[in-house]
Amino acid sequence: MRYKLKVKFNSDFVKVSGESIEIGVKSKPQKGKANVEIVRRLAKHFRVHSSSVRILAGMKSKRKVVEIDF
Repeated sequence: MRYKLKVKFNSDFVKVSGESIEIGVKSKPQKGKANVEIVRRLAKHFRVHSSSVRILAGMKSKRKVVEIDF
């Protein structure tokens, strides 16, 4: 399933609403650290393996499109 993702920094939450997700991350957006945290936290939230979560668009943006295989 594909979701539109909005990232907020310096917070710690996951809010799912329909086909959109709002997530707070603690990692800084440098060298992909925030993207790694996003994938890890989404996998934990949806109880899937981290390889089931892919960022399809927006690798360098606060707005992303992610795909999660259940």
